Amino acid sequence: MNKEVEILVVGAGPAGLSAAIEAARYGADVLVVDENSKPGGQLFKQIHKFFGSRRHHAGVRGVDIGNELLDEVEKLGVEVMLNTVAYGIYPNDEGVALAVDGETGMIVHPQKIIMATGASENPLAFPGWTLPGVVGAGAIQTMINVNRVPVGERVLMIGSGNVGLIVSYQLLQSGAEVAGIVEAAPQLGGYGVHSAKVRRAGVPIFTGHTVLEAVPNEDKSGIVGAVIAEVDDKFQPVKGTEQFIACDCIGIAVGLTPDIALPAMAHVEFINAGRLGSQVPMHDRDMMTTQDGIYVAGDASGVEEASSAIEEGKLAGIAAAQSLGKISEAEAAEAKAKVWESLNQLRTGPFGAGRAQAKEQIIRQMEDWKVKQHA
Repeated sequence: MNKEVEILVVGAGPAGLSAAIEAARYGADVLVVDENSKPGGQLFKQIHKFFGSRRHHAGVRGVDIGNELLDEVEKLGVEVMLNTVAYGIYPNDEGVALAVDGETGMIVHPQKIIMATGASENPLAFPGWTLPGVVGAGAIQTMINVNRVPVGERVLMIGSGNVGLIVSYQLLQSGAEVAGIVEAAPQLGGYGVHSAKVRRAGVPIFTGHTVLEAVPNEDKSGIVGAVIAEVDDKFQPVKGTEQFIACDCIGIAVGLTPDIALPAMAHVEFINAGRLGSQVPMHDRDMMTTQDGIYVAGDASGVEEASSAIEEGKLAGIAAAQSLGKISEAEAAEAKAKVWESLNQLRTGPFGAGRAQAKEQIIRQMEDWKVKQHA
């Protein structure tokens, strides 16, 4: 099976849907593919309200933002193929290989590609980390918020970034008890608005601590607790500070890594993104990579938040539509300037400033790469 399309968007999360919406608004023929059975990505796990400004969906729950994006995609007539894996990119513009429903093969021939492939959870290895009951925070969100399945009666969370804090609070909302939040750093890593919620709920906070092991039950079909300990200034466990925390589930929330498998197949150049997470495709202010016509957006271009992913998706969609001649240079410049204004607002303050610096470094490296190519 072969299919021609102007723009192929890989990933139906906040970045991918936003990219599809912007491009379709300017008249582009857009196909969105996603390996999951439901579109929306992480948004449909996020039952909490966003905060910030109105333009960043302040006061709106993530799941409602997802529904808004899906409604807009449907109104614009964007084709969305679910249960569809983009597993390869052929050289010489021979197309993108898709596997539909795990059975049917398809080759799509897009003029432009927007890769919004998201990120995967980082593992944390310690004795017992492969036991039933040791679960990634994202998986916990899926179970309790999407599938309404309890993960345990008493959960210990490892990691105090926004994900760890938010999922801990959502566990409380689901009826579970949170035995504590363990953080190796001397202070919590997430926003104060999230940490305040769990503190008010009386959740114990163990900063300057790490997990030493998960303690299995008799037949190793689950866990009965965890052993944690204080760490020194080199993050090494301090002997004599060990303590047992009773729990039947351990949540792991120690960061995300951009999913760059598909960009790697496209032979784009990569750069270390620092605090945005490992290696990411080098890209310019339009989100275009070192391969002409291939764009990235969202966590695949550097791990941030859903609001930033939405804005980066918009940038990629506008730029791709412009490159197809769907929008004039002046109109595109005005539209992109508004998106960048919004992104700059998101990347301010003690948390956002570091992300802004990391993103600007990626863009500067891209500019240097372009100069070298034309030298």
